[in-house]
Amino acid sequence: MLTQMSLPIPPKFLPPLNSPSIHHHHQAPPSLSPPRAAISISIPETGLGRTGTILDESTSSAFRDYQSLFVSQRAETVEPVVIKPIEGSIPFDFPSGTYYLAGPGLFTDDHGSTVHPLDGHGYLRAFHIDGSKRKATFTAKYVKTEAKEEEHDPVTDTWRFTHRGPFSVLKGGKKFGNTKVMKNVANTSVLKWAGRLLCLWEGGEPYEIESGSLDTVGKFNVAINGCDGDDDDNSSDRDFAGHDIWDTAAHLLKPILQGVFKMPSKRFLSHYKIDGGRDRLLTVTCNAEDMLLPRSNFTFCEYDSEFKMIQTREFKINDHMMIHDWAFTDTHYILFANRVKLDPFGSIAAMCGASPMVSALSLNPSKESSPIYLLPRFSKNSIGDRDWRVPVEVSSQLWLIHSGNAYETRNDNGDLKIQIQASACSYRWFDFQKMFGYDWQSNKLDPSVMNLNRGDDKLLPHLVKVSMTLDSIGNCKSCDVKPLNGWNKPSDFPVINSSWSGKKNKYMYSAASSGTRSELPHFPFDMVVKFDLDSNLVRSWSTGARRFVGEPMFVPRNSDEEEDEDDGYIIVVEYAVSVERCYLVILDAKKIGESDAVLSRLEVPRNLTFPMGFHGLWASDD
Repeated sequence: MLTQMSLPIPPKFLPPLNSPSIHHHHQAPPSLSPPRAAISISIPETGLGRTGTILDESTSSAFRDYQSLFVSQRAETVEPVVIKPIEGSIPFDFPSGTYYLAGPGLFTDDHGSTVHPLDGHGYLRAFHIDGSKRKATFTAKYVKTEAKEEEHDPVTDTWRFTHRGPFSVLKGGKKFGNTKVMKNVANTSVLKWAGRLLCLWEGGEPYEIESGSLDTVGKFNVAINGCDGDDDDNSSDRDFAGHDIWDTAAHLLKPILQGVFKMPSKRFLSHYKIDGGRDRLLTVTCNAEDMLLPRSNFTFCEYDSEFKMIQTREFKINDHMMIHDWAFTDTHYILFANRVKLDPFGSIAAMCGASPMVSALSLNPSKESSPIYLLPRFSKNSIGDRDWRVPVEVSSQLWLIHSGNAYETRNDNGDLKIQIQASACSYRWFDFQKMFGYDWQSNKLDPSVMNLNRGDDKLLPHLVKVSMTLDSIGNCKSCDVKPLNGWNKPSDFPVINSSWSGKKNKYMYSAASSGTRSELPHFPFDMVVKFDLDSNLVRSWSTGARRFVGEPMFVPRNSDEEEDEDDGYIIVVEYAVSVERCYLVILDAKKIGESDAVLSRLEVPRNLTFPMGFHGLWASDD
């Protein structure tokens, strides 16, 4: 299987290749109290050590640091907890609002099973900041999904995993014949729209959350309002080429997947988009049976500010694709064709419970290029009669992970220029079963999967810029991909000021690795990077030693005047594994790369230290 990597990983990690010069500042946090006793974890048989033998203290610490980012947190808050700055203070003009962060909270049960981080029960964290009083509180609760209610006993406060989930194998639970595969844990992203707060997962309905208490309201059917049918753009772009063998296969699969495996008919993707110019929410779903068939069906929906669906468009693409994130422009939805195929041997192992269900799929690197589908948002195609079924081909083979932004411009000669900014990795590295280094047999995570040799680090997630030009009738005149601003360090979680989504942006921010650590050189990330796309400059802020960051988030500054695109703040959670603490760091977005970029560092109580989160959301009180 081509997704299995055989690159040698030495016991001692090497630093990455040289990067272009940047404006960089490292600001060490103030001294803190000594950490608690080190967690006792044996080193598995990986590149970090042989047969449990510690090679040196730094290697041992690196392994423990990595595990510490994924330690279960079973505690929940009853009331909001006041958190105070240990450095600086909340800026006087910081807006009032809440930073919501989704992610897993539980990885091990009380019966010997460990789940993949992607299958960990959703643990929603909320940092509320009162800008006028310059005070902050912290709240954290589990999303009460159906799986959580079944697996957690509130009387004894114990857990027993019964759902396999797509990425895990139950060591202490039922394996063969366990059809509880689609474990909706609502742990991936957060959406607030029309006054509703939703926690999203990749393969099921969102769960609605009460925004103040974080109590779970229940499942939320995003399509409940439907379309009135009087919108000119309420149309379908289905390929009615006739009924074929795959239609028959889909018809046969549906009752099995929905009846036996309890899968929803459509998988609601966890990444959504906001079209600020039209004040619309954009979402996408795909059919459950598409996971097993060499074709893909996508339904894009657009909702107004009252959560009323005002448009749907459906597309059937004759390619087997696995989509996690996507992009949009003023007139297009954009899909990178992450190509997969059914793995017969992996399917047998998955059905027998000997491997995760996702092992039924493998990557399909049969093409050296990467297809990109430009799907028209509206009935009238902005590029003539171009057939959207024909993708634009990028010469490099890329697996897209996250999209930062995309936009389009029109030249005087009628040419349409589209630029996409995203994080992507190589097909040679990406492996469904080994993400985060998951190993269900050892109950540990192997850091070497995310940290490769010198020269091989180019296979890891990096930021890229894809530029294409189409003529007035839709013919592709050029298409190329380059590192964003020449940046070649492993990076992910690209974000922008959301007011510029779908429009030409000047700035982008991401989490990245400095490459200065001899151990864990590439992941977890330890700095926030700011890209000036006009001047091609890169600036960064780094954490202290044995401290890591997740996804950054841009918060616009309160202002009555027209704001600059970078007029605001970057908030990011800092995971200080050396002292077993989490901090909310507030950076001045304009000063990233300078010595005074850090404005405040707010401390979460030690007993509420939480594992690494996935995706977040800033929601203004206004």
